Amino acid sequence: MKKKAIVVGAGLAGMSAAIRLAGDGYDVKIIEKNSNVGGKLNKREGKGFSFDTGPSILTMPWVLEQLFSSVHRRVEDYITIERVEPQWRTFFEDGTKIDVTSDLPDMLEEMKKVSGDTSAKLTELIHYAENMYELCMKSFYKYSLADLKDLKQHHTLKELMAMDPLSTVADGTKKRLNNKYLEQMFNFFVMYVGSNPYQAPAILNQLIYVQLGLGIHYVKGGMYNIAEGMKKLLNELRVDIQLNTPVDHLVIEGKEVKGIRTADGTLHEADIVVSNLEAIPAYRSLVPHKEGKKEAKKLNKKFVPSVSGLVLLLGVDRQFEDLKHHNFFFSENPEKEFHDIFEKGIPSDDPTVYIGISARSDETQAPKGKDNLFVLTHVPPLKEGDHGKYDWAEYRELVLDKLERNGMKGLRDSIEFEYRFTPEDLEELYGPNGGSIYGVASDKKKNGGFKIPAKSELYDNLYFVGGSTHPGGGVPMVTLSGQLTADLIKEHETQKQPS
Repeated sequence: MKKKAIVVGAGLAGMSAAIRLAGDGYDVKIIEKNSNVGGKLNKREGKGFSFDTGPSILTMPWVLEQLFSSVHRRVEDYITIERVEPQWRTFFEDGTKIDVTSDLPDMLEEMKKVSGDTSAKLTELIHYAENMYELCMKSFYKYSLADLKDLKQHHTLKELMAMDPLSTVADGTKKRLNNKYLEQMFNFFVMYVGSNPYQAPAILNQLIYVQLGLGIHYVKGGMYNIAEGMKKLLNELRVDIQLNTPVDHLVIEGKEVKGIRTADGTLHEADIVVSNLEAIPAYRSLVPHKEGKKEAKKLNKKFVPSVSGLVLLLGVDRQFEDLKHHNFFFSENPEKEFHDIFEKGIPSDDPTVYIGISARSDETQAPKGKDNLFVLTHVPPLKEGDHGKYDWAEYRELVLDKLERNGMKGLRDSIEFEYRFTPEDLEELYGPNGGSIYGVASDKKKNGGFKIPAKSELYDNLYFVGGSTHPGGGVPMVTLSGQLTADLIKEHETQKQPS
């Protein structure tokens, strides 16, 4: 008889784990509290505009290819992935504009706007980032790592030192660029995983190679089609997906989770339980014993939530011609911005603002001659007692002021459709700790850049996937976390079998 696995939550990580577990022979059931799959990868429509409400940039498409091929499918039969060029357009407060592109001659020309010796700088930076990426392909992207001890199993001392362990992301870029514009631009790549470049370990500079070397991508018809493609595959694998079904608590006997009980009182038994709800909120809200809250408190000291965000979905009656598919409006003082968010725990009074316009690559996303603006501003995660503390309507005005000041004149008057997500909304909808977008932050001092272990330390058959576990936040990372956790489950179950 097949062993039973239950996945709590149908985010990308949960669906990825479910696909792999089904492929490994489990009878899999996904229990999801919301009315659709995808978690933070969601969509909203109104007045002819379509918006991806969560991730809008896809990197490392090989992760999706690997997932689908693990169950003998081709990802291109489910979703259409297209490369985006230029990758970003960046705007600085002094009027400087730089396009980020994987076309290296063009990138060198763009860098000349602010720097002299661009060729040597870019060559050294990409070589440094590529080495980091290649090292990660041997371990970080291959195994579910819990700590330095795990990492050391896969690398020589020379390789560990090549990861630049004494440096932060910002240290690594400053050494190779020594230019305030270029440092700010390349440092911001680490916000793909919601971390502070002045605190995150230098190994995350590999994200520079991930973007410039491997490219950034978009999914035709909207990023939500990743979730739709996974759902189609899950149906083919006969995974039982139960929507609109909140989980009340885990059913625990001794050191084992025997299953879950839903809010309507139904018991679902399982041999393995995988939580796509982040580890800290899961211990806090799903474990019906004091030890759950105690574990959550312990983990919270070491693994702080990543940034949250204020998201504005704006359908506007014109096209802002100076904007590309992906745009960043940078702060005047990045060190102050990150200090405000990560150290003081307050929204910055001059934040970096991201605008994604998928209609630039996909005309189905907005009426002709109009733009669908996905506006994201990172803010601190909510702390206890923070709910309702901030006036997000007032912060919206600060964001719009910045955009109008930086060339988007008439933005307010052009808005035909608007929807807003606050940190409180994100926490309520998806359950992340403090409304975080990317799970837990990578902090060199607090956690060495590691995440919460994928296997529960309290219970033998409870596992975690998603942004709070290895390898972290973002579409490829959480999708990979589902696969690596499935590998870990397979390894543990094999060890249990008599020889």
